[in-house]
Amino acid sequence: MSNKSRGKLRHIALSVPNRVKSQKFYENSFGMKLVRENETPMASVTYMSDGVMSLALIEYKSDEAAGKATSLKEEGKDFIGLHHLGFWVDDVIQTKKSIEESGGKYMMGDMVDKSDEEAGYYEIKYRDPDNIIVDITHTGWVGAVKEPETNS
Repeated sequence: MSNKSRGKLRHIALSVPNRVKSQKFYENSFGMKLVRENETPMASVTYMSDGVMSLALIEYKSDEAAGKATSLKEEGKDFIGLHHLGFWVDDVIQTKKSIEESGGKYMMGDMVDKSDEEAGYYEIKYRDPDNIIVDITHTGWVGAVKEPETNS
């Protein structure tokens, strides 16, 4: 195996009914900081961070955007709970191959050209063998740090 990382868990996304209420909870309970808020055609998203992990609080606008079509229980935009995990990887192509060889099923997304400043970041979504959504990227997420500094 190479010295490259197989992946670092750096993103957790929660599907919530009220982002403001959830944001206050994570700020007051755990000291999470607001990093950014995004409005897209698919969802309203609040990104928070503890300095290493990116926590996305998501209000999906449609069942399609929430992944209902590939959900075993047909859970859509009204689902509340853990929506997906995200791994920051060094080699997207190799990771895609490993996921598929391990029983993961492609769901959506693709890499963006690194020179495309407008894109910002991307995620490739898979369903794991238990149907849990897993994201991979080599560009990271808002508020996430791939390799946190260590105090030696």
